[in-house]
Parts: sequence; C-alpha cells; structure tokens
Amino acid sequence: MIASVSGLVTAIAPDAAVVEVGGVGVLVHCTPGTLGLLRVGENGRLSTSLVVREESLTLYGFASDDERVVFEMLQTASGIGPRLALAMLAVHSPNALRIAVASGDLKALQMVPGIGQKGAQRLVLELKGKLGTPEEVVNAAINGPAREAVWREQVHSGLVGLGYSARDADEALAVVTPEAEAELAAGRQPQIAPLLKAALRALSVR
Repeated sequence: MIASVSGLVTAIAPDAAVVEVGGVGVLVHCTPGTLGLLRVGENGRLSTSLVVREESLTLYGFASDDERVVFEMLQTASGIGPRLALAMLAVHSPNALRIAVASGDLKALQMVPGIGQKGAQRLVLELKGKLGTPEEVVNAAINGPAREAVWREQVHSGLVGLGYSARDADEALAVVTPEAEAELAAGRQPQIAPLLKAALRALSVR
C-alpha cells in the first residue's frame, strides 16, 4: 500500500493533483479542500489510499492521516465506493461525519450529492460506532463552544465541497451567523441544511 506521497506539485486540476516522486509524476485524486492546500511549484505531502481494481490503480490523497482512515472506513458501508467516499469528505470533515453518523443526522449526510434518505439511514446503521467514539463525538457537538465550532465547520466544509473558495465560504458564514447564534441562544443545535441553503442564497445574490 502507498501510505503517502511527497514531492514537487507539478499540476493541479479540479479533482486531482500531480506530485513528482522520484522523477515520476503521480496523479492523486483529492477533495477541493485538500487541493486548496497545495501550490504548483512547491513541495507537498499527501496521506494516500490506493484503490485497486481489475482494470485500474487509483490513488486518493488527503491532507491528514485521519481523513485517509475515514475514507477507507466509509467504503466498508454497502453502496459506498471511493468516489462517493471522497465526495463525503469534500462536503464534511472527518469530525463532522463522525458527529452526523453518531447522532443520526440524516439531513447532514444527505448534503452529499448521491446520498438520499435511504442511503443516509444505511450509513448510520452500518457505520455507527466505527468512525469514532460516539459518546465523545456527541458530547463535543453538544457542549459549549465546541457546539458552535461544529456548525461552522460543517457549513464551511459544505460550501468548499460545492466548489466555493474558502474566502467565499467565510463571507457566507458571516451572513448566516446571526441565525445560528439565535438557535444556540435558545438552547437548540443549529440545523446544517437550512444554514447551508441560506449561505448559498447569500452567495448567489452578491
């Protein structure tokens, strides 16, 4: 297994980067968030997972080992292949996915293109307890400042996963923050799907 690659980044495409390793250009498929951390002409390092098929060898790259571990664990669920697992990490961070699965947040899971209600239910059923310790994850989502960090992280990741820049995502977050803070003040967990829709509306009318 190729656990990581490091070297000069020679090209970046919308869904992949080329990293030169020992004089060989290696194509690595990545999320938009990971690609945003790379720069052409500079050295980069990616944690990687090699997916072997009868007709192909495909390398997927991640900003951290944690993302790689979650990517591989997601594929243990029925109906989840590498491309859909990568799409999930494009929309949600590893911790956001842990929280969504542990708390049964079907709406958050359905934010990923290609996952409907039944698919989200299957993910919760098959992955609960596998992505992290549910008690720790849910407590982190419920208590204090961590609860605010969760909705911010999920909305920001969702916007970046849909192709918006980190700067655009930050501007949209500023627009929806009052709505989320009102929910927190009322003792309720902000719902990600409505916040993401509001953020998208804000970006569309700029």
